[in-house]
Amino acid sequence: MTTRVNRHVWHGIVLSMLLVVPIGMAQQAGQTAKPPTAAETKQPTQAKLQELTRMRASAMTARGAEYLIATQGQDGGWDSETGPGISCLVLKALIQQPKIGPEHPAVKRGLEFVLKFQREDGGIYSPEGLLQNYESSVALSMLAALKDSEHAKQIQALRDFLIKGQWDEGEEKSVDDIFYGGAGYGQHKRPDLSNTQMMLEALKDSGLPKDDPAYQKALIFIQRCQMRGESNDQPYAQGSSQGGFIYATANGGESKAGTVEIDGRTELRCYGSITYAGLKSMLYAGLSKDDPRVKAALEWISANWTLDHNPNMPGGQSLQGLFYYYHVFGRAMDACDEDVITDSSGKPHDWRQELVAALAKQQRKDGSWVNEADRWHEGKATLTTAYSMLALQVAFPGEASE
Repeated sequence: MTTRVNRHVWHGIVLSMLLVVPIGMAQQAGQTAKPPTAAETKQPTQAKLQELTRMRASAMTARGAEYLIATQGQDGGWDSETGPGISCLVLKALIQQPKIGPEHPAVKRGLEFVLKFQREDGGIYSPEGLLQNYESSVALSMLAALKDSEHAKQIQALRDFLIKGQWDEGEEKSVDDIFYGGAGYGQHKRPDLSNTQMMLEALKDSGLPKDDPAYQKALIFIQRCQMRGESNDQPYAQGSSQGGFIYATANGGESKAGTVEIDGRTELRCYGSITYAGLKSMLYAGLSKDDPRVKAALEWISANWTLDHNPNMPGGQSLQGLFYYYHVFGRAMDACDEDVITDSSGKPHDWRQELVAALAKQQRKDGSWVNEADRWHEGKATLTTAYSMLALQVAFPGEASE
């Protein structure tokens, strides 16, 4: 893997060799330095490629923003029949978008819509309360993106609400319980890794200190979702060395990708979107890239690298959850602080360039994205467009702050 620091140092060395050494040698020999060939001058540098990719991403998110603003509902929300969740994701994408930001009329109207869902317990969620954790998590991340003091009390209330909903001693759960440290949708529904990672992402976005106990409690649940027998004490992971992640610890372990045969034994199948979710959650919880659990996840990612589909999802399911995957992929790669990932065959991948290229192929003429393999609401263009913009914005965060 190539870190940002190493890449810049290496480029400096290469430039010195190209510009200084040949000229010096030519001068010593009393000769004129040979000019570069036409092919050499046309070859873009890595810095130029990165800048071109940044510009492409910027144009894509601008078109996506135009689509989202044009499709805002009369009530100020987006797909408001689903509650405030999709609206929160859309608003965060718009808040972070250059030339839009918190003061845009569409954002102000959207905020008014979302804040109507604020509850006395501090959460922001639909009246039936079925998605309390999910809706409150995306609401917290959205409000944190505003970067103002006006919503400080609401941010603190949301933090407290999410932490209170975590399965721990407050739920009369001990560390030995398979649900300990996790978060579910709400109303005491059993935890899963998707909801847990969303809670952790929201807490991190809101600036919750890294030493808060919520992170360490969550880590206990997270490692029980990793198919790695050395660190997972659950029966379904014993003997497994996959290193990737599954959806939940309930019912003897649950994977949305089913099972797989490995060395003559049946194991729960790890898959991309939830593995990237697990990786970033471990990093948010304070684990370093040298930790064996993180290394195992990165090895799985290297062996299953692709942005063409949701990695390791079987056959007809491989496009399901694709845009959720792009969203967690971007956050996980950003948390890794790596520019380049080397796959198991030794091929290097600039993840930013590949993410932009993958999303560029799928953006529609009206600026939106939508998943024809509709599952988990990805047939809703507002949701998938928000996912896509958020992924691009995390790849090039400078675009979001101009």
